[in-house]
Amino acid sequence: MTAATVTPAAARPDGQADGNGLAQRYVRRFTATERVLHSLLMLTFVGCALTGLPLVFADRPWAATLARILGGFEGAGLIHRICAAVMIVVFVTHVVVMFSKALAGGRLMRLLWGPDSMVPQPQDAIDIYHNFLWFIGRGPRPQFDRWTYWEKFDYWAVFWGMMIIGGSGLLLWFPVFFARILPGWVFNIAALVHGEEALLAVGFIFTFHFFNGHLRPDKFPMDTVIFTGRVSERELKHERAVEYARMVKEGRFDAALAPPPTQESLVFGWIVGGAALLLGIIAIVLIVYSFF
Repeated sequence: MTAATVTPAAARPDGQADGNGLAQRYVRRFTATERVLHSLLMLTFVGCALTGLPLVFADRPWAATLARILGGFEGAGLIHRICAAVMIVVFVTHVVVMFSKALAGGRLMRLLWGPDSMVPQPQDAIDIYHNFLWFIGRGPRPQFDRWTYWEKFDYWAVFWGMMIIGGSGLLLWFPVFFARILPGWVFNIAALVHGEEALLAVGFIFTFHFFNGHLRPDKFPMDTVIFTGRVSERELKHERAVEYARMVKEGRFDAALAPPPTQESLVFGWIVGGAALLLGIIAIVLIVYSFF
């Protein structure tokens, strides 16, 4: 049986039948570790956003109401710091696991360059050009590999945020310790940077990332792959045709096949992901309302 063969569902107990009674095969896209880390990152980011907005917009009536819901400004501050601590642990864990696997498997160059790398490459510029041509009806739908240019943008936005927002947040969290080695004016800059960069991050994640990941027509109302770790063969061929062809050519497709998503993982994705999506939309509405 070739990688592209689709067999009857009755012949494949691990397949789910589509509308034609044929088995729908699934490919593992994310590991369990990656799914857990993303879930924790998502929850802690939402937590930091909701507890930080009342401080940024303290002069707005809704800010006091939101703060009271979160246990007052002291309670909101405690939640904010807990979420921040967990987020830092998640970030460090991701970096350590990523480099450990790359070094242990002798795949450091694949981590830094090539189709499996998150590092921006010349092909991404070409993909952006072809994608915009497709947007205006001047070209065919572009064919992507494992990571699209907007996914890489989202990924590195987290690194930027952890360095800028996380670093300034630690200065404000432990002012006595850092005051021993840093001048006082640094804390004024840290307070300004922390609030402005955090507001930018909230606006970006709850608009661009949510749209690309869940709200665009191909994914609406939600893409559950980050919660299930699996993507259907049909979806892989449609969205990442270059990756699909490469996996088949290299003989890696059959090894990547996985059982269909469990009902529990789908329910978790819809409940937790849906809640984060709803809270994110509410946050954006409050931000826009406060500016106007």
